[in-house]
Amino acid sequence: MKNTKHMSHIKKRSRPAVKQAASTRAPVADAPLALPDWTYFSNHGHVLFCLARQPDMLLREVAAKVGITERAVQRIVADLEEAGALRRERDGRRNRYTINPNTPLRHHNEAHCTVGMLIDIVVGRK
Repeated sequence: MKNTKHMSHIKKRSRPAVKQAASTRAPVADAPLALPDWTYFSNHGHVLFCLARQPDMLLREVAAKVGITERAVQRIVADLEEAGALRRERDGRRNRYTINPNTPLRHHNEAHCTVGMLIDIVVGRK
């Protein structure tokens, strides 16, 4: 048996609580809506949707809507530009973003679809 008297500075890891199935949970009145653990779209998709809705949105605003840092949004915009899905144009002191709807989706399971098809479904046509 190990002597634990000399290891009092080491924190014991507690096991995470087992989640109860949603159907068996008691409803909580007036509980704030919790953010989901995961979503169907990546942050790249969320940024793309924001800029499709509002092409002149500030990246700071995009970051706030998506829930990531402004620097992360800048990296995502650079990725989308490099992939040919997004074009950035200066409009005075601001940027305006144009989406190339003909860009195919990147994963082989969705490569038969385009960015435009995805945006039409999620954002809709203006």
